[in-house]
Amino acid sequence: MRITPDAVADQHEWVRERDAVVVALINATRADLGDRFDTEVDEVTAEQYRRAVDEVFADGDRAVNVAALVAVLRDLDVQGDYPGFVVDELLGRELAGMIAGDQPLRLLGEATFHYADVAIEDTETAGEEAGGSGGVDDGDPAGLDDLDAALAAGFQTRLPGWEWREGESPFAVDP
Repeated sequence: MRITPDAVADQHEWVRERDAVVVALINATRADLGDRFDTEVDEVTAEQYRRAVDEVFADGDRAVNVAALVAVLRDLDVQGDYPGFVVDELLGRELAGMIAGDQPLRLLGEATFHYADVAIEDTETAGEEAGGSGGVDDGDPAGLDDLDAALAAGFQTRLPGWEWREGESPFAVDP
């Protein structure tokens, strides 16, 4: 694999165009987490998602690393699948954290990746029942569902909508 500025631009466009699958998973994840933590969490629109993708890819140092992880996960498949379980989880978690941003958002993105990865099956089923592809098909590489979960976890963490992130932290010290 060779990563060039053109390759980064291609991955940027692919991630942007994945909005239907990723936004559905973001909103399903947010709704479930909101229920679990007894809070209201704003839904994300496709436009918010695409703007956030543009922001991530506008940071060249971050963009090259995000693009490389996206490219690997788009193509990753392991014969028998289970032996590859660890590598696609590792890459997905890293991608989610990288997209989410600096600490503590990075850690939250990584943790949410595992949650979204488990939830992706329910989202796929709902999409299929609604007449769509619902995301990952049986013929897709094993890493694609982890890629969708990573994108959803990273961007849902990065985007506004969580009450605790609205306003200044009460723990900031005024020097």
